[in-house]
Amino acid sequence: MAIDRFGRNIHYLRISLTDRCNLRCIYCMPEDMTFRPNAELMQDDEIITLTRLFASLGINKIRLTGGEPTIRANVVDIVRGIAETEGIKSVSMTTNGLLLSRLAQPLADAGLERVNISIDTLDPDKFKRITRWGKVNEVIDGIKAAEAAGLTPVKLNAVVVTGYNEGDVVDLAELTVKNPWQVRFIEMMPFAGATEIQLTQMVTAAQIQEQIEAAHGPLEVVNGGKLDGEARLFRFKNGLGDIGFIASVTMPFCASCTRARLTSDGVLRMCLLREKEVDLLTPLRAGASLEELRKLILETIWEKPWGHGLEDGVIPLNRVMSEIGG
Repeated sequence: MAIDRFGRNIHYLRISLTDRCNLRCIYCMPEDMTFRPNAELMQDDEIITLTRLFASLGINKIRLTGGEPTIRANVVDIVRGIAETEGIKSVSMTTNGLLLSRLAQPLADAGLERVNISIDTLDPDKFKRITRWGKVNEVIDGIKAAEAAGLTPVKLNAVVVTGYNEGDVVDLAELTVKNPWQVRFIEMMPFAGATEIQLTQMVTAAQIQEQIEAAHGPLEVVNGGKLDGEARLFRFKNGLGDIGFIASVTMPFCASCTRARLTSDGVLRMCLLREKEVDLLTPLRAGASLEELRKLILETIWEKPWGHGLEDGVIPLNRVMSEIGG
């Protein structure tokens, strides 16, 4: 069991498979983003080796992220290797959904259990403006393919940005009326690369909820207000799905955080919004023993910070979002 100094059991690892993406969302990275050479990223066998090591320390839940994880070569084989690792009970993925129309079933067959799909608007023109390159119909096809493949419950992530899609939240929320999906609205967090947009054009979870309730009346609380992961859940009366609000900035949930992040270049990061990192890939390639790596991981987990420092004006600037993994 991996415990931090505050007594939190760290059992959830988000593994970034690549820093690359087939979109260029305005709140994530610049359009001319430069990515790391493949040789600097974890190779397939290194991902599996580190997964086994983390599993031996009590990590039992894995989420695969990017960049965009579905563009990683051999992604189906990687999922299979992780899913077959002793001790791993859950394997999920956060994706933009563009490639799910052909990958959803193979990924499900390999052991992937569930997906979170990013979709910030249903309007094709706005979607292209936000993502710079994307076609929203391809994401919708991916959502349907994920559901057909049994990657459920499907969760849809929306980041709301002033001047881009703040008027689209009601339409997105209404997807839960007739679909058993969870639509989750995420407060935009500040990182390097798009910091000005992130700081000046954020829409809070409270503002989003107010807009939905202005159109439909009060939402019903789900699970007595208890967090589902990071999201506080509500629903429309008689709706089939849930509406979630992830208020990372205005109502942080750091006290209950049980996750760590492994970046695509093999760096262990204990808080999304803190710059401190510990390199695991370099010692692995240099021949460090599993026991040495295990000790390094446990020491890093022990020092996991209590929470982010946004309220004190501390913004992580050493990586853009795609270089960390959502």
